[in-house]
Amino acid sequence: MLSAKEIRQSFKDFFASKGHRIVPSAPMVIKDDPTLMFTNAGMNQFKDIILGQKVPESRRVADSQKCLRVSGKHNDLEEVGHDTYHPTLFEMLGNWSFGDYFKAEAIDMAWEYLVDVLKLDPARLYATIFEGSPAEGLARDDEAAAIWLKHLPADHIINGNKHDNFWEMGDTGPCGPCSEIHIDLRSDAERAAKPGVELVNHDHPQVIEIWNLVFMQYNRRADGSLEPLPAKVIDTGMGFERLCMALQGKTSNYDTDVFTPLIDKISQLSGKKYGADKDVDVAMRVIADHVRTIAFSIADSQLPSNAKAGYVIRRILRRAVRYAYTFLEQKQAFMYRLVDTLIADMGDAYPEIAQQRDLIVKVIKEEEDAFLRTLENGIRLLDDAVARAKAEGRTTIDGREAFTLYDTYGFPLDLTMLILRDSGMDVDQAGFDAEMQAQKERARAAAAVEAGDWVILADGEQQFVGYDADSADTRILRYRHVKQKNRDFYQLILDTTPFYGEMGGQTGDRGTLTDKTTGEVTEVTDTKRENGVAVHIVKKLPADPEAVFTAAIDKDARMATSANHSATHLLHHALREVLGSHVEQKGSYVSPEVLRFDFSHFQKVTPEELRKVERLANRMVRAAMPLDEHRDMPIADARQMGAMALFGEKYGDKVRVVRYGDSIELCGGTHVANTGNIGMIRIVSESSIAAGVRRIEAITAANVEDALDAVTDTVKAVGALLGNAPDVTAALRKALDENADLKHQAEEYFKERIDNLARTLVDRADHTAAGTTLVTMRGTRMPDVVKGVAFAVRKLSPVTTAFVAATTDAAGKPLLTIALTDDLTSGANASTIVRQAAKSIKGGGGGQPGFAQAGGKDADGLEKAFAEMAAAIN
Repeated sequence: MLSAKEIRQSFKDFFASKGHRIVPSAPMVIKDDPTLMFTNAGMNQFKDIILGQKVPESRRVADSQKCLRVSGKHNDLEEVGHDTYHPTLFEMLGNWSFGDYFKAEAIDMAWEYLVDVLKLDPARLYATIFEGSPAEGLARDDEAAAIWLKHLPADHIINGNKHDNFWEMGDTGPCGPCSEIHIDLRSDAERAAKPGVELVNHDHPQVIEIWNLVFMQYNRRADGSLEPLPAKVIDTGMGFERLCMALQGKTSNYDTDVFTPLIDKISQLSGKKYGADKDVDVAMRVIADHVRTIAFSIADSQLPSNAKAGYVIRRILRRAVRYAYTFLEQKQAFMYRLVDTLIADMGDAYPEIAQQRDLIVKVIKEEEDAFLRTLENGIRLLDDAVARAKAEGRTTIDGREAFTLYDTYGFPLDLTMLILRDSGMDVDQAGFDAEMQAQKERARAAAAVEAGDWVILADGEQQFVGYDADSADTRILRYRHVKQKNRDFYQLILDTTPFYGEMGGQTGDRGTLTDKTTGEVTEVTDTKRENGVAVHIVKKLPADPEAVFTAAIDKDARMATSANHSATHLLHHALREVLGSHVEQKGSYVSPEVLRFDFSHFQKVTPEELRKVERLANRMVRAAMPLDEHRDMPIADARQMGAMALFGEKYGDKVRVVRYGDSIELCGGTHVANTGNIGMIRIVSESSIAAGVRRIEAITAANVEDALDAVTDTVKAVGALLGNAPDVTAALRKALDENADLKHQAEEYFKERIDNLARTLVDRADHTAAGTTLVTMRGTRMPDVVKGVAFAVRKLSPVTTAFVAATTDAAGKPLLTIALTDDLTSGANASTIVRQAAKSIKGGGGGQPGFAQAGGKDADGLEKAFAEMAAAIN
């Protein structure tokens, strides 16, 4: 029986023998495609080629791509663990042809690999083909059906509808019919009782799709119409985990050696046996699946967070923690101990997880610890909600309250329901669902984008000249109108552009397009990068889009951005020199105003270390090191040169190397001609952004001058306030010491005044019929004075004494205060009394049984409120 490692390698070897170039997996986390957060299919890394925006280096390509499906239309998260074949992270084995072979070769190669190489039983295989769509004028895919008849009997070739057998990249773009290969893994007896043809595409767990062959031959326009695609594309994707299941004779992905090492380790650590309890089994499958996703995400530099892709990863991690907590009784961090097992299993195929091992372990453990604390807090909040409901005679927790626990505190609904069941209570599921739906609709509305069709003015590929020029003559290749968040704008793609499109943490250029004939100026407000092309954002379309323009960037903004970008390289080098070679970039942001640099390090950087880093970087600035730039360098040569590659980035065969002295990095951004142009680097902050990841923010050039001027002006102003003392620090310390003495004297005087006032009020106190000493206060008083007097009264008269005050502050705002000595709290509650009385001043408040306060809006009700409080004292 082939192991998972052997199966993966056999696929690559087979397609290499068929003339395919084997390429590495792209990062799972996508950074430069606004339409996707994660790689969810093998074709994502080839999207710019499929869209015709890039010429492929090879016409035939194959790979094993790590993919993630947890969001958008491919949202399988809640099914993971409960069924046997839905993972979050999965490997997609794929082969592509870009204008080379098409249907016949794709089908023949797929059959040869499955039957001749892997020896799958052909009697268990079925193929689906597109049945056609009369509404769109699309005929049945008879071509594919005829090719399949060479390999399969007619009753194993099944017509499929548009949903299953017509693949589309999105609402617009390349699309075409597809042919799925399904396998029937049932026993011979089951197959004899019911033919597999009746179960294909009917969600049977043992009759499953293993390979999808997509024949891209159309382009979908914004109006829904189809047009032929100039260069036809083959895009195939085979689920690696499902293939392993078929070849290893298993009926579940989780029974293959893709998952069994992890499940065995979970069983060992938890003391629970897999296969003995349904809930425990689900929990183990969830954890085994999710730890893979989390580890690969961190290795690709996407850390758990509260925004975008980071939020999705945090949700997945917390789902796993919840299952471990609830069903495996793991009350301490647990999953981080699985990382070494994962690396042993997948580290050879994906070396990034081995290289990032320490960071992965650290991040997972800290995230687990944090969420376990959240679970404890959530349980306390839920206990309070249960107590309130029972006091009000309810057996159901309000759906909105349950949603707040979920949304604000991260407390999952199913755990809420489990805990409530133990208390004999339930949750308003409909109310929760309504709140969840409302949130989704708000998010959908905020993210909605309406984009028109590209209006093509000319054919051609874009050429970027921005490394060498700040302006260029250009024409518009294509444009389209876009609406987003109540904004209307146009996207332009130019044939020649000096504009750098936002990428790799560097913000995009802004500038102008000037019509060379009429002189009309169109402002370019931003430049984005989509599918390998710079997209220029303008508020209005030029009067004559087909004119020749001068494209010119904002040179000052570009220079400031370049200085900041080059500074990140120098800081990276300096951090590694000062802190150690474990430091690696985990993210960056570079704009004209500021730079942020995120890096791996497991403790706070001390002020002394920061100063060393800053001085070393500025030494490189003063050395005015020239930019040593190498474009289109073979990546092997770049690595031999010592260039640092960043985890989570996708590099081609040819790369750009940016070198300043000993700082050597692979980078596509813009940089200064020599480090002297940076002027100076000033680190302004250092902080933690995640477990094992620190962030420094810094400024350069003119921004440093502005900051130094501000500091100088502040020092001068402080010196003037201190009488222009020659030693400002000593003078300030003396002033602070004197202020502390005066503050202490004032506090003592204030306390003495309060004690005297309390003594006077106690001397004037009334006594109730029950013998309680009733001390009262009214009039205009500072709130701090009222509170101080209340506690002073309790100290002066520690038994059978009540203090009741109805006062206003200097602004006329009413305040009710009540304090009871400990012996009175057995029969009265200050918080209850003050809440009831606060209604008379249109306010509210509360506190403890012995002390409570309430504010309000209506001072006219003070007398009534005072009377109610006094009457409540026995």
